[in-house]
Amino acid sequence: MAGLERAFTITAAVEPAIEVGPTPLGERRLIPITGGTVAGPRLSGIILPGGTDYQLVRDAGLAEIHARYVIETPNGARIYVENTGIRRGPPDLIARLRRGEPVDAAQIYFRTVPRFEATAPEHAWLMRSLFLCAGTRHPDRVVLDVYEVT
Repeated sequence: MAGLERAFTITAAVEPAIEVGPTPLGERRLIPITGGTVAGPRLSGIILPGGTDYQLVRDAGLAEIHARYVIETPNGARIYVENTGIRRGPPDLIARLRRGEPVDAAQIYFRTVPRFEATAPEHAWLMRSLFLCAGTRHPDRVVLDVYEVT
């Protein structure tokens, strides 16, 4: 039977959203990722500036998330990350998140599935398993607890 094993935690620093506006598919927004850290039993490093979280807000309580960024390990290896998922919750709480106000993470469903590309042999394990993240949005950062599906 499959299980989950904690691999590491990503803490990504973010800037205020760039609002593109309503489109036929929903409201498009881009959240710049400016840095951060990776820490845990299986991986550590930093988040390089220059990433972006591309969001499509489908309705007042649901956002589709597609983030792209790079992790750099202490020995200089770089790992490309594409992280796709959803965040949903009561519309009033989602509105508070969008205004940059703190919200109890237990009230928000925020789950993603990251995919990794690594060139260093010691990080090949990231491309040979599936992972799930449980996320928490803070006014200035996103915290993702990353679990390997065993």
